[in-house]
Amino acid sequence: MDSTTWQPTSEDNLAALVQQNPWHQLENVPRSLAFTFPRSLSKLLWQTLQQPLGRYQVIIGPRRVGKTVTMYQTIQSLIEAGVHPQRLWFLNLDHPLLMNYELDAWVRAITKRFGADESRPLYLFLDEVSMSHNWDRWLKVFYDERRPIRVVATSSSTAALRGRTVESGIGRWTEQYLTPYSFSEYLQLREHELPSFEVGSNLLDTLRSCAASQPLFNVIHHRIMYLLVGGFPELLLREHNTESMETAMLRSQQTLRQEAVQRVATMDIPQVFDIKHPFLLERLVYVLGGQMCGIMNMTNLASLLSLHRHTVAQYVSYLEQAFLIFTLPNYAHSEEAVQRRGQKVYFVDGAVRNAALQRGIAPVSDAREQGFLTENAAVSHLQSLSLQTGVRTYHWRDNGREVDVIYDDPSGPLAFEITTSSNHTLKGIHALCEKYPQFQKRCFIVSSESSSLNMPEDDPNGVGRIPFDLFMITIGRQAEYAMTQRLGMFIP
Repeated sequence: MDSTTWQPTSEDNLAALVQQNPWHQLENVPRSLAFTFPRSLSKLLWQTLQQPLGRYQVIIGPRRVGKTVTMYQTIQSLIEAGVHPQRLWFLNLDHPLLMNYELDAWVRAITKRFGADESRPLYLFLDEVSMSHNWDRWLKVFYDERRPIRVVATSSSTAALRGRTVESGIGRWTEQYLTPYSFSEYLQLREHELPSFEVGSNLLDTLRSCAASQPLFNVIHHRIMYLLVGGFPELLLREHNTESMETAMLRSQQTLRQEAVQRVATMDIPQVFDIKHPFLLERLVYVLGGQMCGIMNMTNLASLLSLHRHTVAQYVSYLEQAFLIFTLPNYAHSEEAVQRRGQKVYFVDGAVRNAALQRGIAPVSDAREQGFLTENAAVSHLQSLSLQTGVRTYHWRDNGREVDVIYDDPSGPLAFEITTSSNHTLKGIHALCEKYPQFQKRCFIVSSESSSLNMPEDDPNGVGRIPFDLFMITIGRQAEYAMTQRLGMFIP
């Protein structure tokens, strides 16, 4: 006897598509979907999609970072550029009805119904593409057959993207990294005036340009809030008019903990990799939250979690692929030495760490913890820049001397020591320059206590000084510039 009590009809499937594409009737994307502040990627992506025979675009990044919103913003930009709304199709492939058919069936039905051709292509926005069976195979087929479509896709399960056939994507789609809001984006969202300076072709040139800009004012409160909530749109845009700051923060952190930590550790990663004990992966996140900005000791972690050292190393790799954490290797003369020496661990955004540990507003009154969050924010900004430029980042430690982060720019490496003190020691920087002369007059102290930017060549010790807030803004602007160069577009 058939136990089926309900079976979706073609009308049900059509209704699901109509609900996901309200601009077909409204002729604009509802503000509740696209928000009002466009990300840098959305300002560029709509231009990229209008290039003939362009590659497909796959947006990757942490959960809750705004990948879906970026697609909605791109749709709105295309409408404003003259693309008819009914040529713009959004498909949430995590929808239970859309999961019933392979991607090819939906694409054929839509292109046939609306008569797409090369002169009038359809624009497909595939949310959670990795939920669709054989998604990588079908994207390959669509591209190779030159179907009259332009494609943007997202996936919250970055590990799933990386775990599928690599050959499918070569020359057919490009991964676009969407990182959390930078500090400069955060200030723009808060309508705070930013300093004006010219962005150079490399970071050092931009720092020189920035040295002549006007100082920043009244950003201390914004800095503290950014260290707590980070660059996640939901936390940045949510209003809590009737709640205390502490209650609001804990509520937001609970959402982020469930979505960006627990779901990734217990669902996303186990779907791709053979993990027998997902709760230990989640526990590893909490342990690393207490070791942020420190050197990872795989042996100690293995002992703490009662796992083999090799298993812990695999788990760390999975967390990196899921954009929860990243690691910096130790700078050395040779690649062999780099791989052999200890790695420092950072969170892609300090807000993830705060949410994982449910810290609320406690870091505000803990100077030491605030110092680690400051370092994590600075280093994660440099890491975001490196994702756009391909430049590698490192830390350096040797015989008790250390420097927080090295940006190994081919035009000349830069080293940065991050601090909340106005009298930070220069011993680590001097030791680095003695061992590696190429860093002379290319090192900086980044301090939340500094009031102005001074270049190394203007300092008697040959060490530049940068206010933390200005450093964060400069890195954010440089990353935006690097994105425009990589995509060959410009931000209007």
